[in-house]
Amino acid sequence: MTAAPDPLIPALAARARVAAHARPASCPCGTDTLADRPDGTVVRHGDTVAKAHPPGTGPTELAGRLAVAAHHPGVLLPPLTPAPLDLHGRLVTLWPYGTPVDPDDPDAAPWEAAAGLLARLHRTPAPEGLPPMRGPVKAAHAIAVLRETAAAHPAAAPVLSAWDTLPAWARAEAPMPDTATLCHGDLHLGQLVRHPAPGGPWRLIDVDDLGVGVPAWDLARPAAWYASGLLPPAEWTRFLAAYRDAGGPAVPADGDPWPALDVPARALTVQTAARAVAKAVAAGRALDEVEQAVLDACDRMAALPPQLPQDHAK
Repeated sequence: MTAAPDPLIPALAARARVAAHARPASCPCGTDTLADRPDGTVVRHGDTVAKAHPPGTGPTELAGRLAVAAHHPGVLLPPLTPAPLDLHGRLVTLWPYGTPVDPDDPDAAPWEAAAGLLARLHRTPAPEGLPPMRGPVKAAHAIAVLRETAAAHPAAAPVLSAWDTLPAWARAEAPMPDTATLCHGDLHLGQLVRHPAPGGPWRLIDVDDLGVGVPAWDLARPAAWYASGLLPPAEWTRFLAAYRDAGGPAVPADGDPWPALDVPARALTVQTAARAVAKAVAAGRALDEVEQAVLDACDRMAALPPQLPQDHAK
């Protein structure tokens, strides 16, 4: 028997179309599916985007995260609606469409803009009741998938060994040592878009992992790429300098930033490697060059204890 088509995508398209046509500007009609993954389905119609959030997303937590985006439009792209909708059992939000970073033009990557927005986010007072940012939970999930689907693969051993060197909070086994700083939770260049307003300033998107926690986690992905040899030193220096110049609190204003960055960077490296090995096993293929570089970094980490700031050692 042929499986019935998933009704979610056409329902999202219909919601996006209605929202786009309700706005004052004329709509350049056309519908595209921008993403269709277990962690979110995103459909665009004209200048409007409808996003179905991951199954199991809590409505109260999502509403709190939406409120942060709505109240800080200078940092985060604000939603078009103040509360999520329920559509085919999924929570759905509506957003203006912003132009993403061009993946084919790495020289134009907005490292300074990303760093400045992060610094502003980290200095923004977190509202009471906001949940922890979900970075460590996502890393732990990647490890769980690796153990369930690819534990026998030779590449799994160094990944799991590197994971075991991390403190409990970085493995989502204990509360984070910082419970007051507002964090994005999943920062990468795909989380930046140019605002559709005239002038097109960069803004952060995707509030699914937003919350309070250790702000260095938001710098961890570029730090991990730099440590793995995947991000040129000049680009890492631009990013770090811009963050410091903007008064970002995740690292000291000068001197060695690595005691603050080492644990989160290790965790993001392990998460990336775990996902890579699981995907390679599922596809029946060998690791590619980039995936192998991340795996090699895990192998090095397993032999060296992480640097720990005095207040993050548990």
